[in-house]
Amino acid sequence: MSLLLAASLVFQGLAILLLGRIAWTDFSTQRISNRDVLLLLCLGLGALQFQALQAHSWLEMGIGAFGGLALFLALFPFWLLRKIGAGDVKLMSVTPFLIGGSSLAVFSILLLVFAVATAAVVKNPFLLPAGMFRHYVQHLDRKGVVPFGVPISAAAICTIALQMYHAIVVATSSGILEQLN
Repeated sequence: MSLLLAASLVFQGLAILLLGRIAWTDFSTQRISNRDVLLLLCLGLGALQFQALQAHSWLEMGIGAFGGLALFLALFPFWLLRKIGAGDVKLMSVTPFLIGGSSLAVFSILLLVFAVATAAVVKNPFLLPAGMFRHYVQHLDRKGVVPFGVPISAAAICTIALQMYHAIVVATSSGILEQLN
């Protein structure tokens, strides 16, 4: 495994940990800090930089930048209308830098699945077993707040984990083939 791939995997692993923290913080306080989003942007840019140096192509980073800008411009009016939080808009705008351009379709499908599941849990808290958790979700429903950072983070975590798995499989299979020749 090359040093660039290892560094990229470390950055992606740190991004997964930070996304978990963001999801928990958004769920418990309905806030996503600017510091966490900025750190996530730096980790994503670093991982994309290492991947670009290894692949000798900057296309992933360019598509990620375009996707981030497009998401920000598309979601900004919803923030102005108070339909989505500012932290959610910033987190969605940073996500393409984390996952790159080639995985945006996978991320979108996973985001749809996790967003529908989150909305179903918030609207139907009787599906949940624990009374305290059910009470908390009912409180969120009364306030009209849905912690959208949770499905965004979950979809990004799954997408990054798939990318890491694919990178490790490709690296180990190419190493095995080189050893056989």
